[in-house]
Amino acid sequence: MRETHDSRYCEVADLADAQSQLDEIRHHIHQHPELTYEEAATAHLVADKLEAWGYVVTRNVGGYGVVASLSAGSSARTVGVRADMDALPIRELTGLPYASVHDGKMHACGHDGHTTILLGAAQQLAKTRNFDGTVHLIFQPAEEAGSDSGAQRMIADGLFDRFPCEAIFGLHNHPGVPAGTFGFRAGPLMAACDTVKVRIVGRGGHAARPHLAVDPVVVGSSIVMALQSVVSRNIDPTEAAVVTVGSFRSGHAPNVIPEDALLEMSVRSFSTEVRETLEKRIRALIESQAEAYGASAQIDFIRGYPVLINSEAETAFARRIAEELVGPQKIISPFPPIAGSEDFAYYLQQVPGCFIRLGNGESCPMLHNAHYDFNDDNLTIGAAFWTRLVERFLSQDRA
Repeated sequence: MRETHDSRYCEVADLADAQSQLDEIRHHIHQHPELTYEEAATAHLVADKLEAWGYVVTRNVGGYGVVASLSAGSSARTVGVRADMDALPIRELTGLPYASVHDGKMHACGHDGHTTILLGAAQQLAKTRNFDGTVHLIFQPAEEAGSDSGAQRMIADGLFDRFPCEAIFGLHNHPGVPAGTFGFRAGPLMAACDTVKVRIVGRGGHAARPHLAVDPVVVGSSIVMALQSVVSRNIDPTEAAVVTVGSFRSGHAPNVIPEDALLEMSVRSFSTEVRETLEKRIRALIESQAEAYGASAQIDFIRGYPVLINSEAETAFARRIAEELVGPQKIISPFPPIAGSEDFAYYLQQVPGCFIRLGNGESCPMLHNAHYDFNDDNLTIGAAFWTRLVERFLSQDRA
């Protein structure tokens, strides 16, 4: 049974007639993916539709970012909702009739679906104008950048000064969870992600005379093994952290000891304290291991997205909206922490809000997979959710 049923606010059935239109939009975006910092055509499509529906549209915010604003009633209250637009450098293998026409580019993370969901909500909000205040719909480029992302650029371009938001909300699809199921977690939901690039400098030589060289392959191998103790022996077992060496490159011939070796690793954490500890210990361990073998190490520790921390009140509010819309049986709360990262975290450092997970299907391929596809069943559910959330947030009885 639903917590409340109030026909004054949007229901999923209200979007039923829009399903075919949303399918068409999503398939078009999927078929024409654009990588990070290249989302010109997607942004143009989005902005043109929003203008046709009566929004005040601002283009080129922080790059190809689009912000669409719509006011109704007399209230000065505001709310923001964000969707991401960029694709990934992956060669699509789905075989779908609307598969990517750009070889090596693919919407393998569902941003085509996120964008379409928000467009569906935009059209419904413009049609009904059943709210009192101003909604800012934020279509963001470059979420997949890893650093210097679309969120950072839009904030630097005055996003919240130009388009003030009392709160901001976003969502991401989640393979492995039934479609139409919403996941909520207050506090840390998604990890900070840092990248470490290491150049180990040894002394090259002949493979038959290793005593005259300093072998960076041996040094690197020792570092990789030693790194396995960073989390297990430095981080509280009740905390979560990951250190993964994803790349180890050195040498070109079996009879040559190379001059150097290159390591690259991904570091994930869910708190500022753990993040600082990981950097300190990783640096110290690499430097001491290299010194022990007579080598040196050049370390580039690149800070990526911060921990995504949902605020308590906005998470509770968004959960109530989902329960009203689909019933408590389709709610997972608290949703398990996710070791992936997301630049929506930067928005949450500026204003309170909530980032939500929406199940994409239990048998759906994982994100960033060449066989992945967004579940179209979520388009009207997601659009109805955003519509109802805006209506309820910008109303007198939002509590």
